Amino acid sequence: MKVTKALTPFLPLCQRLLPTRLAGLSAALLKATALEIAILTGHLLLYPSGIFQERRGDTVPPPPSPDAARLPTEAKPPVVLLHGFIDNRSVFVLLRRNLAQHGRQQIESLNYSPLTCDIRTAAELLGRHIDEICARTGSERVDIVGHSLGGLIARYYVQRLGGDLRVRTLVTLGTPHAGTRVAPLANAHPIVRQMRPGSEVLEELSRPAPGCRTRFVSFWSDLDHVMDPLETACIDHADLLAENVRVTGVGHLALPVHPAVATGIRQALDSPDTARTEVPAARAGGLTVA
Repeated sequence: MKVTKALTPFLPLCQRLLPTRLAGLSAALLKATALEIAILTGHLLLYPSGIFQERRGDTVPPPPSPDAARLPTEAKPPVVLLHGFIDNRSVFVLLRRNLAQHGRQQIESLNYSPLTCDIRTAAELLGRHIDEICARTGSERVDIVGHSLGGLIARYYVQRLGGDLRVRTLVTLGTPHAGTRVAPLANAHPIVRQMRPGSEVLEELSRPAPGCRTRFVSFWSDLDHVMDPLETACIDHADLLAENVRVTGVGHLALPVHPAVATGIRQALDSPDTARTEVPAARAGGLTVA
């Protein structure tokens, strides 16, 4: 089952003329590209800090903000953050702080090896990590936020390895659920081939999954140039309880960083049921997300 929500800003009638729309699109593309470059620069500086697997006690969560969601402790399972291809846990520095400030005190950022060549193997490793987290925290289930490839690894764990017993909500950010055709020269890497349309892994994920207990929320952007086509970041599966949230004006690298997306992620994680997830309008450096 798929629920799709398009979140686009309202445009006055006078702005709906084609030339104006094209000009607006170009401006949004330039802003998104500039933000991607800035985020990439910052991330390269932070990358060394996230190379090694984090240890308990590495970070002290900041105190919750006054407007933190007032949910019972038992309604807030641990959050597991899973990065994308050729990345590490440093990509989640801002999101982790945002979640902690709004009441999430159990947050785990996991690394998988950049030498990983199989989504299935990475999903098995994720399962072992989650079993350890649940044993250590006493929680029966966790929530997962996966960026790009990380979302695909988590989805494989949920659908194919029985992970729906452990994962309450899976939020994916710019994940190629139906496969992406971008950067064909990267096909030399086995895990990139698994992210191509029609791969064996994606065919496995398209198979029936009756009774899957996990709720899926997929954030996809209209300016995500790693997704080709853009809609590949949406989940369309008859057996999955899935909601697709469109984010306007944000590139691939900005999805785990932008504060408005972080707000949408918090709402998705805090929702006790299938209530709609909203990404409120927000501005950062002239960029509008709606």
